[in-house]
Amino acid sequence: MAISSLPLRSITSGDPVPPEERSRWPFTVPSVQALLGGLDLAPFTIIVGENGAGKSVIIEAIAQAYGLPAEGGTSWDQRESVEQDSNLASYLQLIKGAAKSRDGLFFRAETVHSLVAHRVRLESSIAHRYLHQSHGESALAMIEAAASRGGLWIFDEPESGLSFAGQLKLLALLQDHVDAGHQVLLCTHSPVLMAAPGAKILEIGEWGLRPTALDDLEALNHWRAYLDSPQRYLRHLLSADH
Repeated sequence: MAISSLPLRSITSGDPVPPEERSRWPFTVPSVQALLGGLDLAPFTIIVGENGAGKSVIIEAIAQAYGLPAEGGTSWDQRESVEQDSNLASYLQLIKGAAKSRDGLFFRAETVHSLVAHRVRLESSIAHRYLHQSHGESALAMIEAAASRGGLWIFDEPESGLSFAGQLKLLALLQDHVDAGHQVLLCTHSPVLMAAPGAKILEIGEWGLRPTALDDLEALNHWRAYLDSPQRYLRHLLSADH
């Protein structure tokens, strides 16, 4: 068997989940149950699904199991965590590959400003520049600054606050990271990011978690249908409101 050069080859269950925990959230979520059954990752893996299907729960647990803070951050710029540890993370076993870099980045769009404040306190040479940028500009600048570190990048809906052009730039940064031999794992609602060339797409829902082709994605098909005929969607919404 060839030795994987990825920072994170796969995820499986570690210690068994106690019976009293199995009937509680998040262990009742189908996608979480599927994750505990085992998941192989690609250089570029994308998780898609509706709100409440478990995307953020899964992403956060994987990030914490890898050693990254729940609220977002990096392996080289650690700060005291202000969020409670994920209960799911303690039951995950990460199978790591022979990657040159073990560094990691966990990026959550809603924590951009706290990351900026943290770096300002550390007197980072570029931190004060972030203060004069928009949310989208500072988010992209942070990701670009992390490129030299390599390793595993984990993202929880990073498209928040980014324009169409900004999402394209983000996709280019992610693709460059993968092309350099590193790894990306993200969850997203963005059709721009869903269409990343060569990415492994995993769709989550009531069925659990399944590999899916881009053209078979339910979310992407809804985007296409809406853009082709927004009136059809709006007519149903407006009629439902009256």
